[in-house]
Amino acid sequence: MGFRSFLHRITAPAPSGERPNGPCKMVCIVNQGLKMGKGKIAAQVGHGAVMATMKVGAEKPMYLEQWLATGQKKVCLKGRDADHLLALEKQAKAVGISTTIIRDAGHTQIPSGSLTVLALGPDTDLELEQITGELKLL
Repeated sequence: MGFRSFLHRITAPAPSGERPNGPCKMVCIVNQGLKMGKGKIAAQVGHGAVMATMKVGAEKPMYLEQWLATGQKKVCLKGRDADHLLALEKQAKAVGISTTIIRDAGHTQIPSGSLTVLALGPDTDLELEQITGELKLL
């Protein structure tokens, strides 16, 4: 940990807000309709994980703290296509789960603006299972 990080850690106010009930995880759902290569998938999931972490840190800091304290569990699942990911996003938003959509810049394998990944959470395992429990592991 760098000196600035250390100073921030000891001087920043404690996180506040709703405390999650149980362990938390992050779920990244990959658009299988795009036929992305393994490296492209890894990069897009990385974008999703970083953006979701920053978003939940700003919106639900206690969920971020719980997720960090319990090992930062991440799961990658298969989504059929962009419409499927958007339907899952709608379900997640309806129950208050933080959602992050990743769209590609179009510099390599796929067209610009293609929906590549839907990141959900971090949120409780129970909440996420209700939405993603039927999906297969990537």
